[in-house]
Amino acid sequence: MKNLGQMMKQAQKLQERMGELQQQLGAAELTGASGAGMVQVTLSGKGEVRKLKIDPSLVDPGEVEVLEDLIVAACNDAKAKLEAYVAEKMAEVTGGLKLPPGLSLPL
Repeated sequence: MKNLGQMMKQAQKLQERMGELQQQLGAAELTGASGAGMVQVTLSGKGEVRKLKIDPSLVDPGEVEVLEDLIVAACNDAKAKLEAYVAEKMAEVTGGLKLPPGLSLPL
């Protein structure tokens, strides 16, 4: 029974650390960029778009498709950075122990 008690304590500590991690993620902001930084997208730790910056030199009615492509690329870059950040923070919380498939933090 001693092992069961220890496992319960460890599970409770892990749950507390996961709650702290979710708070950290809510406060985090990661910025992705494209076009040599001319388009920047900032996401929250939960994947919400917080900011969009576009260099004024890109605003040309004849180049709308290029601007659209750069925005998509910046969003994808920010998302990739967010996923790497979440994975790093999860590894800190779980001590490198991978969670079972389907069990992850909600973004």
